[in-house]
Amino acid sequence: MPKMKTHSGTSKRVRVTGTGKLRRQKAGRRHLMEKKSSRLTRRLEGTTELAKTEVGRVKRLLGR
Repeated sequence: MPKMKTHSGTSKRVRVTGTGKLRRQKAGRRHLMEKKSSRLTRRLEGTTELAKTEVGRVKRLLGR
C-alpha cells in the first residue's frame, strides 16, 4: 500500500501544537483593511483553535 500524502494546502494553513490541537489564522485580515476598525483588526490578530466539526477531516488531510 502506498504512503499517504499530506495535503500541502492544509499543511500551510493549519499548525499542530505540542498537545495535538489544531490552530488556524482568523479570516478577514488580508485586504480592505482601511474600512475596518482598529478594534476589529486587533480582534482578528493571532490564531484560534479549529472547530470540532473540522478536526477529523483536517487531521486526515494532514495524515495524522
